[in-house]
Amino acid sequence: MPATSSASCPRSPAVPSSGASRAQALAQQVGQVVPVAPLLLGGRRLPAGAVLAVAMSGGVDSSVAAALAAASGVDTVGVTMRLWGTEEMERGEGGCCSIDAVEDARRVCSQLGIPHYVLNMAEHFRAAVVGDFLRQYAAGRTPNPCIRCNEKVKFSELWRRVGAVGATHIASGHYARVREDTAGRCSLLRGADRRKDQSYTLYRSSQELLARLILPLGELEKPTVRALAEALELGVAHKPDSQELCFVGGGDHRQVLEQELVGEFQPGPITDLAGAELGRHRGLPFYTVGQRQGLGLKVHQADTEAHYVVRLDRARNALVVGPWRTLLQGQCQVRGSVFLDGRAAALDRSGLAQLRVHSQAVEARWLGSGEDRATVHFGQPQAAIAPGQSLVLYDGERVVAGGEIAPVEEPEFA
Repeated sequence: MPATSSASCPRSPAVPSSGASRAQALAQQVGQVVPVAPLLLGGRRLPAGAVLAVAMSGGVDSSVAAALAAASGVDTVGVTMRLWGTEEMERGEGGCCSIDAVEDARRVCSQLGIPHYVLNMAEHFRAAVVGDFLRQYAAGRTPNPCIRCNEKVKFSELWRRVGAVGATHIASGHYARVREDTAGRCSLLRGADRRKDQSYTLYRSSQELLARLILPLGELEKPTVRALAEALELGVAHKPDSQELCFVGGGDHRQVLEQELVGEFQPGPITDLAGAELGRHRGLPFYTVGQRQGLGLKVHQADTEAHYVVRLDRARNALVVGPWRTLLQGQCQVRGSVFLDGRAAALDRSGLAQLRVHSQAVEARWLGSGEDRATVHFGQPQAAIAPGQSLVLYDGERVVAGGEIAPVEEPEFA
């Protein structure tokens, strides 16, 4: 279907005139699986007259989020972001924003009886997410583009566009929760399904966003979401979850780097911690801290310890490797920090630190060293701490702070 700009959306997107009866029918179907209450979604009650724009990728999670919204009786509109040009979409690239994905979202909205719009955000996505991804890898860091997309695209630019045409709130299919205290301050919490929890990728959410963010799946587990899709007879009920970066498609992200970073990398030595050369690398952007496979090291004796990437030395264009124990660190530095607990940036914090999107959180102490920088000490040494990834600090299930892991050779920390 053709892309629709935000300017062409109606001033007040809403369920059609038959929407009330359709919402009642949806509520009956949903009620067979989970309780339904008017204007109550993800543990938050929306005000009367609210208009909710649901970010839809064509997958089962965002589809069920839209269904729950419509069943609650809130005026609901589905919005799909077109993040790639026509040529890439026709080739099936772009995963969650391919032509098939857009059509899946459109069909779900038609079945739910809610409007559906496609917003062309390819240029913004390319600059804010893909460009950042390439710059980070070129600099020897390992970014998480999903965090950047949530911060710069889905919950900033998309929210700006739908808000300009009448939406009062925005929703998505993320597994996380938002709670508001009596003073009106919002907190971001882990989703009830800890295996699917996505609060880590949402840690850069501002108070302004959290006040308008509705997460209908936050209190549900994945099997329940599938059951809801089946009860509603949605065509995406058994659609597999996406396991890849949306702009990589079915390929290896290194293929993207090789195509996009031509002239920005060159082969160099692979050395041990003492400086002895063990092999040659193809270019630093193709490696990350903790990597073991694909190093092509010279053959050693059978009892030689396995080697892992310990550091990317950009000054010497060298890949430094060592045994597993050399990956262990008792602390790391973070930069670009954000704080969701309302406390001053310079204050120290204690809690559980999560270093990767699916890693186990560990006890840690956050020591502030400026407005957006900190040193984080771990209760037990941690392995494979990769610069460019994010460290998110939790107080129980509540996100309190987070930032990007900084390279140890940065002057501020040297």
